[in-house]
Amino acid sequence: MSPEEHPAKKMKMDEKIIGTHNGTFHCDEALAVFLLKRTNAYANAGLKRTRDPAILNTCDIVVDVGGVYDEKTQRFDHHQRGFEEIFGHGFTTKLSSAGLVYKHFGKEIISNRLQVPQDDPKIETLWLKLYKEYIEAIDAIDNGISQYPSDLKPRYRIRTDVSARVGFLNPAWNEAVDSETVDAKFMQASALVGTEFLDRLDYYANAWLPARDLVLEGLKKRKEVDPSGRIILFERFAPWKEHLFELEESLAIPDEEKPIYVLYPDETASNWRIQAVPVSPESFESRKALPEQWRGVRDDALSQLSGVEGCIFVHASGFIGGNKSKEGVLRLASLALNM
Repeated sequence: MSPEEHPAKKMKMDEKIIGTHNGTFHCDEALAVFLLKRTNAYANAGLKRTRDPAILNTCDIVVDVGGVYDEKTQRFDHHQRGFEEIFGHGFTTKLSSAGLVYKHFGKEIISNRLQVPQDDPKIETLWLKLYKEYIEAIDAIDNGISQYPSDLKPRYRIRTDVSARVGFLNPAWNEAVDSETVDAKFMQASALVGTEFLDRLDYYANAWLPARDLVLEGLKKRKEVDPSGRIILFERFAPWKEHLFELEESLAIPDEEKPIYVLYPDETASNWRIQAVPVSPESFESRKALPEQWRGVRDDALSQLSGVEGCIFVHASGFIGGNKSKEGVLRLASLALNM
């Protein structure tokens, strides 16, 4: 076969080609390939799985093989000695091919999915959120980075994460398989991890981000609810804890002005809730729990004790309570602030 007839050269002439390694596949390159197919440059690209340098050198972009990380030449491997690239923005986990592709192409992929410009502020927010909640764990697992110190013994084994599920799609050691079968399994794995990525993106864009906007609006208007700024009122229920702590930090709200109580309508009934803000998103300890004398008291007895009509309950720990009206929870919050 003459050089002109080399199959790699023919691939190069016909279409753009994404290159990655053949053989056993992992979650990181399965996702990297899926993500590249969601970019403008590689949407219609073919895929070549090989370790042959001659073929890889003809590919337009190569991920997870080749021993080179160079954005200019579109080479995105992470196995070479001295590679220590991280995502930045407070993240310190070494990147895999998934993280590398996401770092360079993630904003474009999110922009294409949502059909909004890349300079829209929500793109940056979602880009960071998806790395934190989905990509970073894939990077860490592929690079052998544990979540916790190695001297701690896990109480149970987790093998249901997406990296494990991708791994299980590889043929068993005692199966006789050809390259076409393994390539087909790889595409199945790529679709699995990629579809889950898109599902997460859709959730964060269509549910998580609107909740963040609601919390931001409540923070900005909280002094209209109470001059102290220590009470937030939402006219509709939305998940608020995570957003509240992140926004308090980004807005540099001083401790003495941080909200103590959050008020919102019950999502399943026509009642209202008052909830004490915890000291951290995962904590059961409140910044200021509802008054001790109200805790565990219900209905009319609570209304008589507090002097507020329409009371339903206050939890025994004081972290949450209920009233039949918005005015009722407002009154409870105002009283609790000064008790």
